[in-house]
Amino acid sequence: MGWIINESEDEVRLMRSDIAEDANAVSALNEPSTEIEEEEEFAFSLEKHLRDFIAYNLATLPIAQKRLRLYVNPERREGIEYPTAVGPIDILARDGEGNFVVFELKLGRGPDKTIGQLLRYMGWVKRNLAQSREVFGVIVAKDMDEKLRYAALLVPNVSLLEYEVDFRLKTAKLEG
Repeated sequence: MGWIINESEDEVRLMRSDIAEDANAVSALNEPSTEIEEEEEFAFSLEKHLRDFIAYNLATLPIAQKRLRLYVNPERREGIEYPTAVGPIDILARDGEGNFVVFELKLGRGPDKTIGQLLRYMGWVKRNLAQSREVFGVIVAKDMDEKLRYAALLVPNVSLLEYEVDFRLKTAKLEG
């Protein structure tokens, strides 16, 4: 059994190849990858690392001066790539008062259409999980485009966070 990635404009799904409806997608797995495909695979891997870093460090991150923890539903499903009827939520968390926080991650620049995607997820959480609790949204990207910044100005429950990656190298001392 193999796996294929089914990618649309606003989501990426991992599907078992033995149940995929599109036989062409399965045969594409056997073709040599191109440089562009390798770059996309690398970007997908980086976004996964960003997601995991945020998810497992929620309690230490400065997000709206709230202590957050990863959401876990009654069936013990964690809030990482949390499945919904409107697409998978990158990270779903809760604060100390029981309010929900929906994270949408963009590896590079966050385009303004991202806010529509985030609001769709927030609406689903409000209707299906939150009951009387508040729902907040956070977009995390390397850079925010100007259109997204303007759009977020009028959405009070949405925050924008930009991330930085900082690697340092130092000379290793040789034993001797």
